[in-house]
Amino acid sequence: THTHTHTHTHTHTHTRTMPSDYTRCPFSIGLFIGTTAAFAYFAKLEKSRKTSMSISFPDCQVVFVVGGPGAGKGTQCALLEERSKSGWKHLSAGDLLRSERKSGGELGDLINHKIANGELVPSSITVKLLENAMATAYHADKTENFLIDGFPRSFENMDAWNDAMKRHSIKFMLDFECPEEVLVGRLLERGQSSGRSDDNIETIRKRFRTYQQESMPIIKRCSDEGIKIHKIESDQSVEQVYNKVESLF
Repeated sequence: THTHTHTHTHTHTHTRTMPSDYTRCPFSIGLFIGTTAAFAYFAKLEKSRKTSMSISFPDCQVVFVVGGPGAGKGTQCALLEERSKSGWKHLSAGDLLRSERKSGGELGDLINHKIANGELVPSSITVKLLENAMATAYHADKTENFLIDGFPRSFENMDAWNDAMKRHSIKFMLDFECPEEVLVGRLLERGQSSGRSDDNIETIRKRFRTYQQESMPIIKRCSDEGIKIHKIESDQSVEQVYNKVESLF
């Protein structure tokens, strides 16, 4: 009772702030609001995943493109997209995540934190971004062939793909192989011109270790699942590498 009257007698001095009951523990309010927002976001993601089949686009053909950071995946995919007669569209899992990150909001912050630490982003998010991009490309110009660059990078990636995207056929996997010292040199050079914050030497080595630990076993798993793996030595000139890649399509 005492507390109640105390609060009551002081209400007129707090007209511009929240009632004093609330101001006592701002931390728990912040925590509650944060938890609610996170819950609402994941509920929304789950709902959009369930309704994703309503994004009507046909069964497509995909090629998974993997390789260490700086192995030339993006360069070769861009060339194939530009020169190929059969209309292959390049989708970079990393670029989709980076553009989501730039769009701001909680999801962007989460992705930003993971990328800065050389960690992998939750696979359901990556797969959802890929599916949205495929649907958009199909509705824009009827594209049904996709080069998916930088994916899969873990068993979790593959599980999420099999859960949501099983209907699309995987033509094969391109695995770009390049010695670590060549990769580090390429990425340091790229960091100077691109301003990408993840192109500093410490992060590069961290990303390479993450790649070795998480991605090498996935190549074996894909092979075990019957996906054809084409290994491409990519420590040669862009055109030499492209000639090898193009011959497979």
